[in-house]
Amino acid sequence: MTEHRIVSHSKLRDEMMAVARGQQAAPPNAGGQSFESVEALMRLLTPDNRRLLAMIRDRKPQSIAELAEWSGRAAPNVTRTLAKLEAVGFIRMEENQRRKIPTAVVHKLTMEIDPFSQNDRLEIA
Repeated sequence: MTEHRIVSHSKLRDEMMAVARGQQAAPPNAGGQSFESVEALMRLLTPDNRRLLAMIRDRKPQSIAELAEWSGRAAPNVTRTLAKLEAVGFIRMEENQRRKIPTAVVHKLTMEIDPFSQNDRLEIA
């Protein structure tokens, strides 16, 4: 499982500045994927985007065009969504000749929400 941090931009900036000034050591998960908030993650996991992820996992499309056709979404819209999902590590894009083939990387998300602070955690399997 890969653990992703959920940390605000201001807290992340302050942490980076403290590390750069030598005031603290870099945390072990520095440089890894992080989300600003649980809400930011949930904005990415819309019902439409979850359907795309399920199609990628279950039907294994051989191109973005094929996925767009199956989903009924315009190819440019699917391409933008796939770029976001790839950026956070949920999918991987593989090239085969001139086609880009999306492959599911994430199989399960486990979110631990601390209701008393901003110390939420996200694990991706």
